[in-house]
Amino acid sequence: MSSKSTSTDPINPSNTRIGWIGTGVMGRSMCGHLIKAGYSVTVFNRTVSKAQTLVDMGANLADSPNSLASQSDVVFSIVGYPSDVRRVLLDPSSGALSGLSRGGILVDMTTSEPSLAEEISKAASSVNCISVDAPVSGGDLGAKNGKLSIFAGGDETTVKRLDPLFSLMGKVNFMGASGKGQFAKLANQITIASTMLGLVEGIIYAHKSGLDVRKFLEAISTGAAGSKSIDLYGDRILKRDFDPGFYVNHFVKDLGICLNECQRMGLALPGLALAQQLYLSLKAHGEGDLGTQALILALERLNNVSLQPSLSS
Repeated sequence: MSSKSTSTDPINPSNTRIGWIGTGVMGRSMCGHLIKAGYSVTVFNRTVSKAQTLVDMGANLADSPNSLASQSDVVFSIVGYPSDVRRVLLDPSSGALSGLSRGGILVDMTTSEPSLAEEISKAASSVNCISVDAPVSGGDLGAKNGKLSIFAGGDETTVKRLDPLFSLMGKVNFMGASGKGQFAKLANQITIASTMLGLVEGIIYAHKSGLDVRKFLEAISTGAAGSKSIDLYGDRILKRDFDPGFYVNHFVKDLGICLNECQRMGLALPGLALAQQLYLSLKAHGEGDLGTQALILALERLNNVSLQPSLSS
């Protein structure tokens, strides 16, 4: 860590400088918890205006991932796509790794490719730094409330050392070597994909059969059909609130990575493939910037029904 600490000292605001790359829906809240806890934080975001809230809270603004890393001991990243991860971390001139001091730690929290996590880990090791892949689940509310589930891959001792930081954002689960955090997150996305499909199909069926959909959701939420998806998205769907806790575009990206991994492994997961096709249809309708709960729109179109008329009652 910084010159004031050794690698065995517990991480705290007096000995660890934080860098944060990516201040979108999730990153802004997650980074905010670190600032509130008293850490010195430097932020970078491609669209500078999206970092303004954090700057107002006391963060410093860097003009590149490289300069950010040169002022940081631990660098977090949560960006959109694997290509973005590669650019912000590994670009030889502007990337974070090229600016990080010996012993520094990269923590990529983007949902990305397991093979890229392994590549980043090797690149970090070659310059005496450490990399952890730590994608998260829990959506915008989990990020705001510090209740995310964090899937960590890499060196277990390093993951344990980072716990004072992770615990401000949620609960960390050590999944194994580099890349295993990403594999766990992809398995999480596979589980969510079919859960969301089940939820919106249940809603469409309840609506078509003349049930009060709100009462139906309240009734099933405490039974065997209850799920985090109902808790997070049931009410939003009924209110036609499709603001993104998690973007359709990013979910399509995640499910695409899952399908590629399945092909590589020789795995047939038909539920995953079906959900990916339905989410892709949202993208085709220009709805990629809506939240994943917008899946209801695909099912409404498929069946030529709309929940909207019943909402005015």
